[in-house]
Amino acid sequence: MQQQQVVRKVVIAGGGSAGWMTAQALATQLGPLIDITLVESDAIGTVGVGESTIPTARTFVHLLGLDEREFMRETQATFKIGILFDNWARIGDRYIHSFGEVGKSTLLAHFHHLWMEARAQGFGGELGDYCLEYKASAESKFFTSDTSPLNYAYHLDATKFGQYLRGRCIRQGVRRIEGKIQEVKQHPETGFVEALVMESGERVEGDLFIDCTGFRGLLIEQTLKAGFEDWGHWLPNDRAVAMQTAAVGPAAPLTRAIAHKAGWQWGIPLQNREGNGWVYSSEHMSDDEARSLFLGQLKGEHLTDPWLIRFRPGRRRKSWDKNVIALGLASGFIEPLESTSLHMIMIGVTRLLQLFPFGGVNESLINRFNHLADQEIVRIRDFVVMHYKLTERNDTPYWDRCRTMEIPDSLAERIELFRETAQIYTIPGELFQIASWLQVMTGQRVEPKSYHYMGRMMPPAQLKKALEDLKGHIARAVDRMPSHQAFVEQYVAQRAAEPA
Repeated sequence: MQQQQVVRKVVIAGGGSAGWMTAQALATQLGPLIDITLVESDAIGTVGVGESTIPTARTFVHLLGLDEREFMRETQATFKIGILFDNWARIGDRYIHSFGEVGKSTLLAHFHHLWMEARAQGFGGELGDYCLEYKASAESKFFTSDTSPLNYAYHLDATKFGQYLRGRCIRQGVRRIEGKIQEVKQHPETGFVEALVMESGERVEGDLFIDCTGFRGLLIEQTLKAGFEDWGHWLPNDRAVAMQTAAVGPAAPLTRAIAHKAGWQWGIPLQNREGNGWVYSSEHMSDDEARSLFLGQLKGEHLTDPWLIRFRPGRRRKSWDKNVIALGLASGFIEPLESTSLHMIMIGVTRLLQLFPFGGVNESLINRFNHLADQEIVRIRDFVVMHYKLTERNDTPYWDRCRTMEIPDSLAERIELFRETAQIYTIPGELFQIASWLQVMTGQRVEPKSYHYMGRMMPPAQLKKALEDLKGHIARAVDRMPSHQAFVEQYVAQRAAEPA
């Protein structure tokens, strides 16, 4: 199966964050080479709760050619250097999954093996003492500059982000068509999509179509029947109630993830408000109970009415089928935990730029794109599933189900390896690196039975001094940082020409 027609006309179905991020990336990186049209309807709402990102967002902001200060002003963004988890392994437990490296590793073994030897000898302190981002997030401190080592992401208003990009795209020549899609026209022999027919009767023709229509997958699923692989047996949550409230205190550089009896609750601090959500399993909690419990937990003035989001964890069996590429929720969704929704759009757009079918759509490009997309989402899935599997909670049927469920072999092998030997590995190109796996597994009370004895090659006094020096260096660096709230206010007030 091959279409020889050179790809010149790109049509994006759907706006929101996914649509306009795609349009902006294509216009910025490939603008003179292609014609871009985006079709959206203001009458169709977007999910709009992807307000928390991971550090790959910084690279994407630069890819889009955005000035960071302007971007943060327009989206009411704050910085994020970690996620605070409450009540996950046990009720009352708390840990941070920060975005930084933990300690300094060697060729023989990662730093945590040294730390475990120190702990066995009666010193060493807490693992977080050896991570700059961990300590800064715990104290709500932040600083960045051209030479700053902090690894950070953003909290942002996803709706404002889409609107901001829409204005930029239109100025860059992207054509926007307002209205609903009434029909999708396909070639009678190849099945390739030829045009979108609008309710107005307008026919929008294209060579390549990008499906950013969200969960419904108007092109990839409703038209092409690409298929869907359900992951609900590993990820039981399928509902979320979201709501915006006024801020009640300084913004912290952390997303909050607070486990409750049938899921978890998020809190995302922006410059002018809080984003809140209650994620749950409809099998273990009714919509009415979820809404009632959620509203009872909120602080601050209610700025919106709560809205219910239904989702289905899983992936599209083909993200690219014929001449349609699904991005964002149309291609699959894991769940809000670990803030990977916007990342999946960003990496999908980046992959499209790298594999753009200038000479025509062909099977080899499709296979390569789908292979990379499958690898990406499966590895992220395993990381998210781990949070549920590693609970010790037995206080509700929901947590009993999570604790006792069968998990993918790929995840079971990683957990067993760490539990037995403290060894952690990552695969080239994998999103979550050693420090992430380490912080979540130790944060959820996995205690390895053994570890690498490299630390025993050092005299105890030498090992102790090395750890104390590292810990002291990080503590002094955090002491010099301003509060996150103060830094955000100062940073976004500056214009691009001013130094940081």
